[in-house]
Amino acid sequence: MRFDEDYSFLKDSTGNFYRKIKYNRLSKDGSAYVSFGGSARMEYVDFNNEDWGRLGIGHNRFLLQRYDLHADIHLHERFRVFAQIRSAWETGRKNGPRPIDEDHLNIQNLFVDAAIIKRKDQQLILRAGRQELDYGSGRLISVREGPNLRLYFDGAKLMYTTRRWSIDGFAMMADTIRTGAFDNTSSKAINLWGLYSKIIIPAFPNIDLYYIGIQRDQSLFEEGLHRELRHTMGTRIWRYGGGFIYNLEAAWQFGSFGNGHINAWTASVEAGYLFENIPGKPAISLRNDYISGDRRKGDGNLQSFNPLYPKGGYFGFSPQIGPVNLIDLHPYATINIGKKIMAQADVVFNWRYSLQDGIYRPSGGFNLPGVTSAERHIGTAYLASIVYNVNKFISFNSGIQYFQAGAFIRDMTPNSKDGLFINTRLSVKF
Repeated sequence: MRFDEDYSFLKDSTGNFYRKIKYNRLSKDGSAYVSFGGSARMEYVDFNNEDWGRLGIGHNRFLLQRYDLHADIHLHERFRVFAQIRSAWETGRKNGPRPIDEDHLNIQNLFVDAAIIKRKDQQLILRAGRQELDYGSGRLISVREGPNLRLYFDGAKLMYTTRRWSIDGFAMMADTIRTGAFDNTSSKAINLWGLYSKIIIPAFPNIDLYYIGIQRDQSLFEEGLHRELRHTMGTRIWRYGGGFIYNLEAAWQFGSFGNGHINAWTASVEAGYLFENIPGKPAISLRNDYISGDRRKGDGNLQSFNPLYPKGGYFGFSPQIGPVNLIDLHPYATINIGKKIMAQADVVFNWRYSLQDGIYRPSGGFNLPGVTSAERHIGTAYLASIVYNVNKFISFNSGIQYFQAGAFIRDMTPNSKDGLFINTRLSVKF
């Protein structure tokens, strides 16, 4: 989140070209200043048998590009304006850009912060305008850094923070993304709202509590295509750092789907251990998710969980399965190679939770019906990736994923094939 970066520490430093870009005085005392920044990202993708050969494309090689520039203007201690433009392009994909790939030019962030309370131990800030949102581990509201297009919303957010507790209240509108320049269209109605709080207690786990509401004119599940009003209430208990690490989360959803009722849920357990006193600081972890699916197709009610605006790479860096109607078991391990390289290896086993529901995409969109199949096993993904942080400006990462189709994919996709995904990404920022 580039707007979370703070360069006020450069106020009294000796000026060179880079520091003048990051901190440029607008007042004699330095309380008003502007900071500029930007980034460029290029990613080469090689996908073989996307959707397990159902599309009949075979090898699909393409290039993704993303560029952005921003200005962060601080008008003394009480007011701030943050503006960011973004351009994203796709080249060479046989079946054209996905909704997550291309938007030639757009305003990604444009908001004003007004500090109503500004103290060392207490802050109350109102943020109004276009802005990115990212909460918790990204299961429900994420900026979605993995895909080429990051998410954004238009609206207002009130943020209250103390040393041990914080709460955000927000009301937002989601845009419809188009591929041209400045042609995205707003919903012109509030369709995302909620409260998200975080409690930090010394010597105890960190606790998140949240409520999120959404309203969509049309939502597609195997149960059908209807208007959706959904409320989510959940909690997250987590601890990161040396030694034992864990991330426990559960959420319940209720509301209406057409003329029927929604009753859905998810529960996740992630536990691991970071060996911080061993060279390379290796870590091993195990994640297990249960995500509800529809119990009976055609009865008008819906038990399929809706992940709302999820992190694109939650189940691996390029998952083919989304967090709806899913049971997964996900062991993984990481290790640092020297000071600049981190390597990770994952295995993800995937099953359908309900045999009356199909499978969904990483965004939560409906992919493949499943009511006619009695098979539960979707498939197993094997992943390996490295991240090389050359310096604070340049990073390189590459990964490979092999998805072995399970009995359900073989049952529903004639002549199904295993999928192979390879990507290489270079990122530069200042």
